[in-house]
Amino acid sequence: MLVRLPVLVFAALLLLAQAARAQPAPPPAGSEAAKAVVGAWEISNADRDRTCALTLRGASAGAALALQWEAKCAQVFPFTREITAWRVGAREAIQLLDRTGKTLLELSEVEGGLYEGERPGEGLLFLQSAAAGISNERSAEQMAGDWAFVDRASKPICQITLANTPQGPENLSLRVKPGCDPLITRFAPAAWRMDRGQLVLMPKTGDPWRFEESDPNTWRRIPEARQPLQLVRQ
Repeated sequence: MLVRLPVLVFAALLLLAQAARAQPAPPPAGSEAAKAVVGAWEISNADRDRTCALTLRGASAGAALALQWEAKCAQVFPFTREITAWRVGAREAIQLLDRTGKTLLELSEVEGGLYEGERPGEGLLFLQSAAAGISNERSAEQMAGDWAFVDRASKPICQITLANTPQGPENLSLRVKPGCDPLITRFAPAAWRMDRGQLVLMPKTGDPWRFEESDPNTWRRIPEARQPLQLVRQ
């Protein structure tokens, strides 16, 4: 055993070194990946009842890059008070850092410029370019009507009606037709709204579902769950 122990330790160290080399290195602060995300962003929670603005700057802040929070961010998301810099990490994730360089929140791109990350005590958080959805925003009039949830096999599993009548201060009415798949009845959509180019369905309780436009008559759920879903106009 005394003879074999150094061999085992050496083998373990070799495996650790190989694993470290396999990890993709983060791009440098001034890389093209970083330049591509410099600009104005909005951070929000899943329900979008808390939002504030963030500007990712291209100027250096130590080994990372500078950023600027909207004043209200400190109240809306208290943890942002500790975040003083940012960088693009491995796999081009956006990392928000404290003064020591520790990553307090990492957000990965899930669909077309929409980034998602999770933080203990906050749940899912989203980062989206402030200009991303505005030019593509469809009106309630354009979206109102009958739609069907369609599964991976292109089979309709539920039909809903998006109405153009208010339900509360921000949302619009939604009606679920009989005969829906349990996946939809468990989610129990009760209202909807447009949010920066995305269609958001709100349940009676729980987290909303978000859909991104594939074409004017087809919207797909983002991020894609284990059972991919689309909404198709009827």
